[in-house]
Amino acid sequence: MPNANQIPNGSKAMGYYLIAIVVLVLDQISKYYFEFAFEEGDTVSVIEPVLNWTLAYNRGAAFSFLADQAGWQKWFFAILGLAVSGFIIAYLRKVPKSASVLSLGLAMVLGGAIGNVIDRVLHGHVIDFIHVHYADVWHYPIFNIADIGICVGMMLVVYDMLFLEKKRTLGQNL
Repeated sequence: MPNANQIPNGSKAMGYYLIAIVVLVLDQISKYYFEFAFEEGDTVSVIEPVLNWTLAYNRGAAFSFLADQAGWQKWFFAILGLAVSGFIIAYLRKVPKSASVLSLGLAMVLGGAIGNVIDRVLHGHVIDFIHVHYADVWHYPIFNIADIGICVGMMLVVYDMLFLEKKRTLGQNL
């Protein structure tokens, strides 16, 4: 008889797919707003001196990695994002029901990955607008809701991996 902590999500994965859709919709609505309310490079201070809305286009990956290339990176990152999304969609059905932190993290990554893939395919770049900085001393790369979903989701996946997975495989209640 299988360990009760190892029973797969199965149809329960639908709830996690809905979480991914919420991340995706919030991401796309926010990008739509900034794309039409701002011109590239426009900045509005939100919380001085640490947060601005700044419209920026990222033609590369995280931290503009490969942004200076001739355009092949658009399709490379779009295909990579679709492959990761396809894997997560299939894997969420197989994740144990007891692994809710892992499933939530994967759902957030899924919503963010699809949000950025949509940008790459429709616009040729990712629309970013959240600019965290400290005055003119330090600037974090400008990002978006999809990036938040991906980063927070990956933190949850790593947390699960480091602190919860072993308990689950040993059959302990979480």
